[in-house]
Amino acid sequence: MEQKVSILVVDDEEIVRESLSSWLQEDGYEVVTAENGPRALERLPEKDWTLLLVDLKMPGMDGLQLMEEVHKTHPGMVILIMTAFATVDTAVTAMKEGAYDYLVKPFDPEDLSMSIRKIVEHKKLVQENEFLRKELKKQYRLHDMISKNDEMLGIFEMVRTISKSNSTVLIQGESGTGKELLARAIHEESDRKSAPFISVSCAALTETLLESELFGHEKGAFTGADSLKRGKLELARNGTLFLDEIGDISLKLQQDLLRVLEQKEFSRVGGNQVIPIESRIIAATNRDLKKAIEEGKFRDDLYYRLNVISIRIPPLRERKEDIPLLVESFIDKFNIEMGKEIEGIAEPVMRRLMDHPWPGNARELRNVIERAMVVARGRTIGEPDLDLPTEGKTAGGGKSLEEIEVEHIRQVLASNNWNIQRSAQILGIDRATLYNKIRKHNLKGDKSG
Repeated sequence: MEQKVSILVVDDEEIVRESLSSWLQEDGYEVVTAENGPRALERLPEKDWTLLLVDLKMPGMDGLQLMEEVHKTHPGMVILIMTAFATVDTAVTAMKEGAYDYLVKPFDPEDLSMSIRKIVEHKKLVQENEFLRKELKKQYRLHDMISKNDEMLGIFEMVRTISKSNSTVLIQGESGTGKELLARAIHEESDRKSAPFISVSCAALTETLLESELFGHEKGAFTGADSLKRGKLELARNGTLFLDEIGDISLKLQQDLLRVLEQKEFSRVGGNQVIPIESRIIAATNRDLKKAIEEGKFRDDLYYRLNVISIRIPPLRERKEDIPLLVESFIDKFNIEMGKEIEGIAEPVMRRLMDHPWPGNARELRNVIERAMVVARGRTIGEPDLDLPTEGKTAGGGKSLEEIEVEHIRQVLASNNWNIQRSAQILGIDRATLYNKIRKHNLKGDKSG
């Protein structure tokens, strides 16, 4: 049902208020009047006003002061100023300060009707466009993930289908592509959504700690085990257990995990009680597990147990059409978190973002936008706000993607005096992933920071 047009008329002359009410009601509008600025401010919360019709010259609080107060709480409010011939210059000033338009007294009722019709039509068009924009976003969204890339939309559709099953899922993709977000989306789409979603980063823990983290332990199981601890397998109950960076676990733990998947039960470290497992297992990795199998670093039987349903998330460089969509989404998010009103991003800046290789993928883009919004002073993110450390260093020489990544990591580490935590934040990855990349590429430097 279409919302009724409601107009608040503010004028200190009673005859003017009555005349305007009569004219506007004949046009089918809902009209409420206020005799001065303070009374108008009192009535402001009463309705979702379509517009305010405000006299410029009023005793006490004049039209300009009222407009300023209204826009503090209702920045998008449409205000139509009424003024006498002698104050036209002031009315023009009012428009510069946020008034939609002005009418010079005395005016023809038909002129007023035409002005209001234009305002109503414009507001309706803006609302329709906003509605369509939100509807379009819904089509491109899966919980906290957003994309209009065909491959990603296929993944979204696949998630809606597989979430109804209990099969294990293996998510593969580079760091920062959104593997955990996808795992959460599978959980949220499933009948398990009211049960826990438990996440474990396998790369962040030693073998002993990870074993205790997954399986829990009995009191006295080892030195320091002062009390019983329930592991993530047990805490996940009938929810979802997400094992991130599964390619980093030891061969012993791979064997233990395989036994859990086959027998659907486990025991705590140091205990004999058999505990059934009812949770769904979703694993993720940024490693090439088939290559790891060939090198004897990953069990092929565990791989096939995990890989019942396989999903590969494409890197951001393969879906650059998502960059504007992600940028808009991040700006909306950080506007709320930072209390800012950034409206968008300058065209040259967007071109630079589209040309960037994004070794850190969507997480790196998120960090770049967050940093830009912190330093931005205007309503638009400009080139001075952007920090892309590898720009100008990635296109030459026909370098491979791996060479570009190594150079990028080395530069970030060097510029931060090998401070691992700070470097990981800039790269958009966690500390464990950065340590793995340092080992993988045999990077060396002063790691005292």
